[in-house]
Amino acid sequence: MAGLLAGLLPTASPAADSLPGAVAPADAQAWMLRMRNAASGRNYQGTMTFAASDGLVSSSRVAHFCVGDQVYERIETLDGSPRQVYRHNELVHTVWPQAGLAVIERRTASSALPSALSSARSPVEVDALEQYELSLEGEDRVAGREASVLLLLPRDDLRYAQRLWIDRQSGLMLRADVLAPDRSVLESAGFSSIEIDVRAQPQSVLKPMRQLERLRVLRPEQVVTRLENEGWVISSALPGFHLTVCVKRPAGPAWAAQDRVPRPPGLQAVFSDGLTHISMFIEPDDGTRKLQPVRARFGATHSLSDRKGEFWVTIMGDAPLLTLQRLFDTLERRP
Repeated sequence: MAGLLAGLLPTASPAADSLPGAVAPADAQAWMLRMRNAASGRNYQGTMTFAASDGLVSSSRVAHFCVGDQVYERIETLDGSPRQVYRHNELVHTVWPQAGLAVIERRTASSALPSALSSARSPVEVDALEQYELSLEGEDRVAGREASVLLLLPRDDLRYAQRLWIDRQSGLMLRADVLAPDRSVLESAGFSSIEIDVRAQPQSVLKPMRQLERLRVLRPEQVVTRLENEGWVISSALPGFHLTVCVKRPAGPAWAAQDRVPRPPGLQAVFSDGLTHISMFIEPDDGTRKLQPVRARFGATHSLSDRKGEFWVTIMGDAPLLTLQRLFDTLERRP
C-alpha cells in the first residue's frame, strides 16, 4: 500500500487523447502504474456503494490518508450490523460495537487492508497485464467527476473481465465492475461521493484505535509460514496466479465475529494474478462441527468448501468456480 511510485508518473491520463480501442503496451503499463500510485498515495474520503447481481446493496464511509510514509485508513459500514475498520500501516483494528468486540492484527504488507474501493482487492499491479488485455472504452462520469473507462479482458477462462472507471485528474479508481463471460455485471463497487486530495486526518484513525476500554479485545497470533513447511504443496501451479502470503492463524475465515470456543490453528494462503485475489483456508477437522461440501456464488465471489483427508479446505475469491476447483484439486498433503 505504500506510495512506491509517487512523483514518477504523469499528471494527465495516459493516452488521454486516444480513441477508444486497444491500448499499446507502454500506455497500458502507464495506466496500471498511475492507478496504483493514486490508490496508495492520494488522500481521499467519501461514500462507497457495493451492489451484487443477486440484489444485495451495501454502503460504507471510507477514508485514506498519507503523511510521509505513514498510511491511515478508515472504513465504516452504513448498512446492517455496525462495523469499523481502522488501519495504521500494518496494524489493523476491526471493531464490532454491538458485540463489544475488537480484533487487533498486524498484517504483512501483501495482506494488509486493501484499497477502500473494494475490501477484497489490493491496488492493481502492473504484472496483471500478463493475464489481461487492456482497452479504452471511452469517457464517463462517476460521483460528479470525469472518468476514463477501461476494460480488462482476461486471456483465459480462469478469471473474470473487469471494467474500471479512472478519475481523469488524479488517476484514482472511482468504480470497478466485475463482468461475467457474457459481459453482464456480477458485482459493482464504486464511490457515490468522494473528495480527493483532502487534508490528512490521522487522528481520526489513531484516536478510535486507542479507545478499547469497554471492548473485549482479541489479538490473534499470526505467523508467516510456507505451505511446504506445514505439509502442503501445490502440485501444479494455477496459471497466472502466484502465492503472495501464507500465514498460520486461528482457524476459520469468520472466526473473529463468531467463534467462542478455541479451535485448532489453520492456514490462510492468498493467491493473486495482479488484479484479483483468491484466499484458501486449511483447518483440521476436529469433528466438533457437521460440515458439508459447498459450492456457492455471491455476486462475483465463488466459494468452495470440501474435505481433503483429515482437513477442511475453504477457497473463495472473485474468480470462476473452475479456478477454485483447479486450485483445490492441485492441493496435496505431504508427510
